[in-house]
Amino acid sequence: MPDSTHQPLPQRHVTHLRSPLGLSRLPSAAADLILLGDLTGRYATGSYSHLANDKRSVILRGDRQGVAEHGHRITAAIACHVARAGGSIDQLTQLLLHPDHEGGRHTRNIALRSGQARALDYIRRVWTSASTAVSTTLALGSRHDAYEVLAALRDRIETTPWRGERGRTALRVLRAHLNFAEIGGGLLHHASERQTAEEAGISRTTLRVVYETVLKPGGWLRRLRVGHGREGSTWYLGDGSTPGHSGPALLSRFRTNQFPPDPALEEWTTPETATTADIDSTVLARLMGHDAFAHHGLGSAALMLISALHQHPHQSVSELIGTSSVSRATTYRTLNRLADHGLVQHTGETWALAPRALEGFGISLPDGDTVLASKPAQGWDKIAGQHGTWGIAARRKALHRAERAAYQEALARLAEHRSRALVIVHDDRQVLVPAPRPDEIPPAWHARDGRVLDPGTGRPAADWRVATDGRLILITPSDQRSYDELAAAHAEALSEWESVA
Repeated sequence: MPDSTHQPLPQRHVTHLRSPLGLSRLPSAAADLILLGDLTGRYATGSYSHLANDKRSVILRGDRQGVAEHGHRITAAIACHVARAGGSIDQLTQLLLHPDHEGGRHTRNIALRSGQARALDYIRRVWTSASTAVSTTLALGSRHDAYEVLAALRDRIETTPWRGERGRTALRVLRAHLNFAEIGGGLLHHASERQTAEEAGISRTTLRVVYETVLKPGGWLRRLRVGHGREGSTWYLGDGSTPGHSGPALLSRFRTNQFPPDPALEEWTTPETATTADIDSTVLARLMGHDAFAHHGLGSAALMLISALHQHPHQSVSELIGTSSVSRATTYRTLNRLADHGLVQHTGETWALAPRALEGFGISLPDGDTVLASKPAQGWDKIAGQHGTWGIAARRKALHRAERAAYQEALARLAEHRSRALVIVHDDRQVLVPAPRPDEIPPAWHARDGRVLDPGTGRPAADWRVATDGRLILITPSDQRSYDELAAAHAEALSEWESVA
């Protein structure tokens, strides 16, 4: 049922629900969920499917498992509402076990199947999780509040040291997700891996590596649901405050001077890298997708230095090492490379961006930099060509388009329960050899609109369709049967028809 047709409960029902329980505040949406259940299907998304063992594909759950997962999500949502309203576990128990409350059906089913003690233990576990979630999260009352949270997260990202190549790559991925979150208006957002890779200017393989080794363990990013079909994955941005992790720790593969060891191990320390950084991630977000900053081009270190110089012009090398979290050797090497392209210039001991360094990206430099004299920066495409990285983004997007097309075709074939055809090469030509199937149907049964004509009456059969490969498929309200099961159903139907005829 669409949200627009769903009317909230009358106020008297909400008051009746609050008064006996003594809750200080319970929104009407929570009352609707408790009394009527999930009428809009909001909590059904993802309940009837789960991630396969390969951690990439999605498979369907059984009907009973899907219903149980759906009921658990409703129960958890009710627990969060009660916890946020200042309620107690006893009040939650009364709400869930009340026989007239549709939202407590899952808990009452547990009590019927496994006993009252098992149901109460289940409520305690759900309450513990809900209390923890409510105490560690912030309720957003408006879109303005969401943007304030995103702005605070952006400031935290910009002041966190992202050391090593892997750390800088993780920053590109995190900034891409922050872009999507700002467009969506909240920490919860949707994006596919291909979309994120294109935004960050990296490959999907690299994206998965930094997500699993840096962003997910550090509490910066969490995938709540893997995308399927035309829907992207569901992501949630964190603040990097996961217990046991202070920022993107242990990012580099090797122990180098740019990444100090853990002080808890009582090993040596170095004053070279600061504990805080200071960059302009907006500049980084606009530059990172360009070919000039690909892995074999200027790279992520150049992104960090340019972002740091845009945030604070005229910095010395020692200052840049702290604000950009780039090691001393890499800083010198990258600054010289940027100076060769006319992107930065130094006066005495300080460095600054050239007046036209960020031309073409809609980024303006501070007024004080316009008086500096320098040769104009070369075109970004020319810089990418000199490093041999020009066209990488276009080729990546073309590859992703081909992958999406192949994926959609595979989904269409799966929806039609089509089998893989046999292809042989004859006289340097690929010849399609369809395998014999028991559901081959004569042309007389075909209708123009894809439906199947009943050979007895000549009228279209309501439950049968003809797939694009000429096979017969059966359409039912819950059509999740395999191809062999459909073939057996057709054989049985054909046998019954012939016996009647």
